[in-house]
Formats: sequence, C-alpha cells, structure tokens
Amino acid sequence: MSDPTPTVTRHYLNHHLDSKRWRVFEPRDGDVVVTTSYKSGTTWMQGILHALIYDGDPEAPAVREVSPWLDARYHAPLEDVEALLRAQTHRRFIKSHLPLDGLPWYPNVHYVIVGRDARDVFMSFWNHYSNYTDAMYARLNDRPPEAGPELPRADGDLEGTFRRWMTRGWFPWESEGWPFWSNLHHTQSYWEFRQLPNLFFVHYADLLRDPHGQVRRLADALSMEADDALVDRVVEATRFTTMQQRNKAAFDEHIRESFQGGAEAFFFKGTNGRWRDVLGEEELALYEEAKRRVLDPDCADWLENGWLPASGSGSSTAR
Repeated sequence: MSDPTPTVTRHYLNHHLDSKRWRVFEPRDGDVVVTTSYKSGTTWMQGILHALIYDGDPEAPAVREVSPWLDARYHAPLEDVEALLRAQTHRRFIKSHLPLDGLPWYPNVHYVIVGRDARDVFMSFWNHYSNYTDAMYARLNDRPPEAGPELPRADGDLEGTFRRWMTRGWFPWESEGWPFWSNLHHTQSYWEFRQLPNLFFVHYADLLRDPHGQVRRLADALSMEADDALVDRVVEATRFTTMQQRNKAAFDEHIRESFQGGAEAFFFKGTNGRWRDVLGEEELALYEEAKRRVLDPDCADWLENGWLPASGSGSSTAR
C-alpha cells in the first residue's frame, strides 16, 4: 500500500452514477456509509442498520425514506438529498455503490463494505438488469452527453452478458463490470486499505450463515448498544421474506415502475450458488482470469468464502 489514506482519483459518471454528487456531503461523527458493489447485499445491510438505529421499531420511516443513494445520478434532485441529510438528527446511514477511488474518505465516518462471490452477484445482477422496464431504461438514458453512452437493453443472452461482464469495463480504468461498472474492482479498492479502523467488512454468505453473530459484529464495530433482544428483532426484521413483503406492501407500485414483477422481482431469491447450474466452463474460466487480474489472492479468497467456514456457525472476530 503506497498511500496510508485513500484519495479520490476517479470521477464515476454514467447512466447510473455521478460520484461528484458527494460534494454536498458534510460528514458528522459516526455517520455510516454502506458501500457495496451492486447486488451484493446493499438493501439487506441498510435494513440491518435501520433496525439497529430505530431499535427495530416497525413504525419507523422506511429505509428508502431515510437512507439515500447519494451517488445515483437519476434519483432525487441533489438539493433534495442534501436537505434530507441536513435535517436528519438520528445517526445517518447513506448508500453508495462507488469504489474507494471515487468516494470521499473521512476518518470520522464508518464504511461498511459488503462482499459477495462475483458469480452470485452476476445471477442477481442478471435478474435485476433483465427486468428493467421501458420507463427505467428511459430514466437512466435521459442523461447529459458527458455521462457517456446509453445503457444497452438486456438482450436475453445470459452467457454472453456474463462474458462481457467479466472482460469489459464501462470506464477506461476498469476491465470488468460492463454494462454497469466494476464489481471486483469495487471490493479490491477497499481491501487495499483494510487496515483502516473505520472500514468494516461483512460477507453476504456470513449474513446467511450466522445473522445473529454478524449483527453483533456490526453493532460492536459501530459502537452501538445491542442486547440479545435487539439483535433478535433486527434479524427477524431483516429476513429476506420479511423485507420482500414489507417492500411489496409499501412500495410495490413504485418498484413496478422500474422492475417488471415489482418487489418480487427486485427481491428475487436472496440465495447463493445458483450460478452452478447456469455458467459453463468458458464463463467460469473468464471469471478465474478476471479474479487473477483484479484481486489480491486474499481478497479473492474472502469474496468467494467470507470469514466463516461454510459448514460452521457462530460469530467471527475478523474485521
């Protein structure tokens, strides 16, 4: 590691992103940024933080109302997001999909990085991308010229999309992630600075294996009081089916504007391993090449396996 602290060196601007929207962010002590590659457990982690901050209160404002995706170019006007964050008096938690070379780093802010096996990310990404509605494509592609090309429509070719996703980058400095943006590079950019005390890594598979232990790890890392009763409430409130049904009841009409099938399409499976019955030898060889090209070996091992053994349970003390 050549530099002891991260610095922004890239501007991420495309059909989804504008990293310069972070210019309005004024950090407060204890703020939490949930930064993940897409389809790696972002909404799940936001839900866990929401339940911890609001003490598991089912009557609390919905996650999407209090935890904005700041770098989303096509979401709410920037001045509205800025006003929302300024007005909040609870512990703030903000969503990002930016690698660390595009996201400002502050020593008094906590960064929660959620990792997931890239092959599982792709299966969720494919469901997400291939279910975009005409309205969603129109919204994403209503962009300034400097944002670059339009997002192409999903063409129904899963294997071909995977091959392009593993071998092409959207931005010149990337070598994977097309037609969105980097997946592997996202995690690697944080892994390079994992010695920083305000970076906290949690793995999607570990959340499935040991949700109680991982919620306790998170609460401890963020210096949040969480007794067994609260941990139980958080885990129950953020089970896959609970979150799917809650969002279906509250936001299904809104989600249907963007995703065919609404909340049931957006919250599709929440499981790992579906790629084994879908991806062939050629696709998996391209994955191995991208893994070697982009990731440090220990980062690659963590992304595939998490902290906990696959057959084990119980909490982990690893950061």
